[in-house]
Amino acid sequence: MPHDPNKLPSGPQAAEETAIAILTWLASEPEMLSRFLALSGVDAGQLRQAVNDPGFLAGMIDFLMGHEPTLLAFCEASGTHPEAVANAWRHYSGPGLDSGQY
Repeated sequence: MPHDPNKLPSGPQAAEETAIAILTWLASEPEMLSRFLALSGVDAGQLRQAVNDPGFLAGMIDFLMGHEPTLLAFCEASGTHPEAVANAWRHYSGPGLDSGQY
C-alpha cells in the first residue's frame, strides 16, 4: 500500500524534527557531512549557529532532496519516510511555482 503524505506528521514541529534527524545523520556520515559543508560554504564551527537559520535548514534538506541515493540512505538509516523529508523541505523552502502560491 502506498504511503499517504497527508497522513504523515507535518507542520513546523515535524519539519524541525526531520531537520534535526537529517543533521544528526549527516554528523554520523563524515564523508557526506564534508561534502555538504563544502557545497554550502559553512564550516563545522558555524554549524551550531547555522541550525537556527531556516535558510540553512532549507539548504540542508535541499542537499538531501537533490540526490535520491543520499535521500534513500538517510531514510533507511533513520526510519524516516521520504515524504516526511519532502514535507519538511516544503516547510523550509516555502511555496514554489508548482504550488499555485506564487
